[in-house]
Amino acid sequence: RLRALNRLQVILQHLKMSKQTDSAAEVLLEKKGGAGIITLNRPKALNALNLSMIKKIYPQIKTWEQDPETFLIIIKGTGGKAFCAGGDIRAITEAGKVGDKLIQDFFIGEYRLNNAIGTCKKPYVALIDGITMGGGVGVSVHGHFRVATEKTVFAMPETAIGLFPDVGGGYFLPRLSGKIGYYLALTGCRLKGRDVLRVGIATHFVESEKLPALEKDLIALKSPSKEKIADLLNSYHMKCTIDQEKEFALDEHKEKINSLFSADSMEEIVKKLKQDGSPFAMKQLETLNKMSPTSLKLTLRQLREGASMSLQEVLRMEYRLSQACMKGHDFYEGVRAVLIDKDQSPKWKPAALEEVSDEFVDNCFKPLGNDDLKL
Repeated sequence: RLRALNRLQVILQHLKMSKQTDSAAEVLLEKKGGAGIITLNRPKALNALNLSMIKKIYPQIKTWEQDPETFLIIIKGTGGKAFCAGGDIRAITEAGKVGDKLIQDFFIGEYRLNNAIGTCKKPYVALIDGITMGGGVGVSVHGHFRVATEKTVFAMPETAIGLFPDVGGGYFLPRLSGKIGYYLALTGCRLKGRDVLRVGIATHFVESEKLPALEKDLIALKSPSKEKIADLLNSYHMKCTIDQEKEFALDEHKEKINSLFSADSMEEIVKKLKQDGSPFAMKQLETLNKMSPTSLKLTLRQLREGASMSLQEVLRMEYRLSQACMKGHDFYEGVRAVLIDKDQSPKWKPAALEEVSDEFVDNCFKPLGNDDLKL
């Protein structure tokens, strides 16, 4: 019997190890020179963040922050296609359907990580090469430096899946110039390459193939200050001429965006778009008509309130909204239509903006008492 027990222990130990190496491979955490390096390593899933990755990254950032030998933190993705395409929406959907605790744990973990990045005392450099959406924006945009490339594709596409632009979207989006943040949040519009810099999501723009050299130079810096890191990034940025002549994609629509998306309610925004009648306005109307009406209303209010809140207050508000969405219908229906069945025709409930009452929206923003997010 003892032998059987020992054998069981060996098997368990082995399983434990294989589990560790397996999940450890999803995110690589290493120290090179004076830099702590986080590599998101799920290329097949476009480096989407899951809870086990979040649980590894958070304590590591906290440790590096306290370590006198770590001078900066770099985060990047593998596979050449994406920096990070978002959070692991499928896992959350499965959990929500069966009432699993993951629907709390995931958002708590993710928002705490966003806050750790937003408050990090060490310079934090995100190399946002490739697709950077949702959760990928959350682990980059709150840091000091965000380096975009010609391959960067930025979007907050949550209103299309019955969610809202979370991960601190209520903080950074309303702080972009004019009403561009509102436009990006409601329509899920994608920005590419240099436009990610022009809109203020990125701080620098560097050629994709120069990133390994940039990383090497960052690692080689001797006990660098934030200024020294900025100087190095600037020198790469200044040398990059790709798409320099290209106009900002939203330039010609800036005035329209600022006037059309400045309304106080979604109904009013829709009315303004209809009255405007230009091809641009009609295209936005068409896009908004596909989105979850509930999500649109939550998002507009999230941004309007978030505009005057601290990042911590925004994340607390967003946690309340995340839990309201987990209890609702549209998130599961949106994920089904966009990611699972891919029929792209979600049946939203309610189906029209007018049917989403102010009272319902108010309820989504209500404090959760002891269940509120603690940062």
